[in-house]
Amino acid sequence: MENLSSAISESQIKKEVVNKNMLYIGIFSILMLFAGLTSAYVVAQGDGRWIEFELPFMFWVSSGIILISSATMNWALISVKTNNYKNLKTALLLSIALGLAFCVTQFLGWRELLSAGIFFAGKTSNPGGSFIYLLSGVHLIHIVSGLIYLGVIYSKSVKNAYNANNYGGVRNSALYWHFLDALWIYLFVFLYFTK
Repeated sequence: MENLSSAISESQIKKEVVNKNMLYIGIFSILMLFAGLTSAYVVAQGDGRWIEFELPFMFWVSSGIILISSATMNWALISVKTNNYKNLKTALLLSIALGLAFCVTQFLGWRELLSAGIFFAGKTSNPGGSFIYLLSGVHLIHIVSGLIYLGVIYSKSVKNAYNANNYGGVRNSALYWHFLDALWIYLFVFLYFTK
């Protein structure tokens, strides 16, 4: 019996190491994608057709929401480490709700851009506007993937699949979410100072 339990824990540890390494590879590839996109943004600014405009107010709101969601993900991680299942579920639900609110504010920000005559494509489009849609849109796709990930983690937490000795899924989802939060803040600051 002891050999079986040690084999299970060794198997579980190996699985967690593989999952964490895969997450790091994914994060690295996303970093490279955005490094390429922001480099292209800087290069495109030199073509002479660049227009300057203010970032949508809703992007400021998005930034506040995503920072708060990092705090709720920290709360989830602290809760699972102390076997506080009620707080874990509450923190995960709040993180999901804040992630959805972030998505809504991104769409509202795009609506602000459209109202200002800044389009993604077409005769009246401008590379500056196109890049803002592209950068925020690609980031939003990753937020949606993060929300799906959080949904899976939440459904497992409802079944009490995590505890202080087994919380790799919660830790990895928190790591990915914090990465997406930091990435948005980087993009926001980058766009603010290079527009």
